[in-house]
Amino acid sequence: MPMARRLPKRGFRNPFRKEMITVNLVQLNAFPENSIIDAEALIQQGLIKKRGDGIKLLGKGDIQHALSIKLDALSKGAKAKIEAAGGSILEVA
Repeated sequence: MPMARRLPKRGFRNPFRKEMITVNLVQLNAFPENSIIDAEALIQQGLIKKRGDGIKLLGKGDIQHALSIKLDALSKGAKAKIEAAGGSILEVA
């Protein structure tokens, strides 16, 4: 019998985990002011390659202008920075 089958398995592998694609706030400065940011716009801009199980916006960096965000999840820091810049948020669950 092969060695890999004789040795015990360690740890836990969750078969139901979700692969969230992360995008940082500083990367959204490439979009023009008042544009709508969704999964299709991020793919067209080249910031992500696939949708995965969802897209989460993280709050690293600063945003220079107002944007409309329509993504699956946002961090608290990203939400506060977008609202402070005058942008709007539409979370899609």
